[in-house]
Amino acid sequence: MLYYLFEYLDKLDLPGAGVFQYISFRAAMSIITSLFFSLLVGKRIIRFIQKKQIGETIRELGLEGQYAKKGTPTMGGLIILGSILIPVLLFGDLTNIYIILMLITTVWLGFLGFLDDYIKVFKKNKEGLNGKFKILGQIGIGLIVGLTLYLNDDVVVRVKSSETITQNTEFAEQNSTRHNSSTAIFKGEDVKSTVTTIPFMKNNEFDYAYLVSFLGDKCQACAWIVFVIAVILIVTAVSNGANMTDGLDGLATGTSAIIGTTLGILAYLGGNMIYADYLNIMYIPHSGELVIFASAFIGATIGFLWYNSFPAQVFMGDTGSLALGGIIAVFAIIIRKELLIPILCGIFLVENVSVMMQVSYFKYTKKRFGEGRRIFKMAPLHHHFQKLGYPEPKIVTRFWIVGIILAVLTIVTLKLR
Repeated sequence: MLYYLFEYLDKLDLPGAGVFQYISFRAAMSIITSLFFSLLVGKRIIRFIQKKQIGETIRELGLEGQYAKKGTPTMGGLIILGSILIPVLLFGDLTNIYIILMLITTVWLGFLGFLDDYIKVFKKNKEGLNGKFKILGQIGIGLIVGLTLYLNDDVVVRVKSSETITQNTEFAEQNSTRHNSSTAIFKGEDVKSTVTTIPFMKNNEFDYAYLVSFLGDKCQACAWIVFVIAVILIVTAVSNGANMTDGLDGLATGTSAIIGTTLGILAYLGGNMIYADYLNIMYIPHSGELVIFASAFIGATIGFLWYNSFPAQVFMGDTGSLALGGIIAVFAIIIRKELLIPILCGIFLVENVSVMMQVSYFKYTKKRFGEGRRIFKMAPLHHHFQKLGYPEPKIVTRFWIVGIILAVLTIVTLKLR
């Protein structure tokens, strides 16, 4: 909203109003506003939740310090959602299709998680929202995102040309359309494509149409089906992975902040013509605007971590965890980096896989030997380390360190081919 106000003031030649045209300035304002909201307004939200006696119910899991968490306010994901939405609405370009999709994803999955928390807390049903409805909700947003990205005319990539052009650095941040030096750079037609980035490959572009190449001439026409299915699977997997990771104080919050920072860097590079040319990566017009959303996301998670770090004053609940995972997934898909998710979101992946391995092995051994056996002492994986006697803060900190290593590796893949 402020973006449009200052755009209008800039046309009236108001001194300083033009600064709002720069992504870096709006990103800085976005993260400051997000931190301000989560730290100051978040405190009032926590008090409100406490007053309404919206506390966490604790299951008997035999974990150290488990009962100390009983009664801790939950549904703190509302703080995260507000800290993301308000800065984006203030400083983002709300006509940008990518910003629109991110806002829809945030509200959609935040509401889905809110329903789950509401049933657990107010209806006293520990199971929460039926798993089938959760999956349907995740499939629904995956379908919306997938079809929009495929059908919307504003969702394009730009083909690289060998033509040499002269540009001006003044506008380098704003989709990188000017640069001082003469260089071979992106210039040409914006095209609709189902192409994405594949890591560690010299020619690092992968088209979903390749998966249906057996259809011959019809493969491009059918590529959208594969693409939409892939989007649904990715959104569901990452959203559930974040939900699984949210089991220790600050674990999902800190991990998401690391991932969000990395995605913000990738969005800036891929949405900037100069850097995309230099790194020889895919250039996606107008995707640089996502840096404003990423900044709000980073500010929201870091601000929430103030209250969610050990010992937690508030839990995010499914209101926060489902939304965080879905936001990360959709963001990665938009900037065509979804195939980097197994690396970048390695923590989420391992947590998810540990649960699947535990359940599958238990069922197999029960059927085979008449008695269920376990691979881990407890799943998800962070609870396994708790059972081994590691203090909760040490587990969380070490998971963060692994997350940082994975984030660095993700960025390195831009040149490691």
